[in-house]
Amino acid sequence: MLKEFKEFALKGNMMDMAVGIVIGAAFGAIIKSLVDDVLMPVIGLFAGDIDFSSLVWGPVNIGLFINAIVAFVIIAFVLFMIIKGMNSMKRKEEEKAAEPVAPPAQEVLLSEIRDLLKKK
Repeated sequence: MLKEFKEFALKGNMMDMAVGIVIGAAFGAIIKSLVDDVLMPVIGLFAGDIDFSSLVWGPVNIGLFINAIVAFVIIAFVLFMIIKGMNSMKRKEEEKAAEPVAPPAQEVLLSEIRDLLKKK
């Protein structure tokens, strides 16, 4: 049972997924900092010096919700661009693989000689 678990845990797909999760968490922290520390203060300046993180309406902290929405939109857009780029590369690869490969010049020459001999 331990051997089977080791094989399962060390498969390429499992390791790729683990790396993706760790990188995704780090990327999420970067985006959160971008939204909270860079974008929202700038948006607040244009909106009349409003600090969104401290914007509350009764017991509801609307500012944090607005920050979360902005972070989500940024992450969704970046992921969309990454997937779009990957799909584009994949399409080019598939088109390249689908192109018929020209036979070597030697083969073409031999075919022409064969055809000429058949005519005689």
